[in-house]
Amino acid sequence: MLISFFFMLREGGIKPSITELLTLLEAMRRGVAGTSVNDFYYLARSCLVKDETKFDRFDRIFAAHFEGVDELFKSLLDDVPEEWLLRQA
Repeated sequence: MLISFFFMLREGGIKPSITELLTLLEAMRRGVAGTSVNDFYYLARSCLVKDETKFDRFDRIFAAHFEGVDELFKSLLDDVPEEWLLRQA
């Protein structure tokens, strides 16, 4: 999922480096963004965009690539049994 997003950004003129992608992946592995799409958006933007004049371009590419992900994630959470969540807590 992130590889195609990375290439969309490069094709869109933002040109993130492999190191910046690896930084994003490491931050995600450490749970920096949690499970929020909004938090992931800001984390990805801070890791992958070097020039603030490209924020609008990033926004358009992000919206195109991750359209509907928030609703999909919410539907997945609805399928998790409540007793399982209580046991995990």
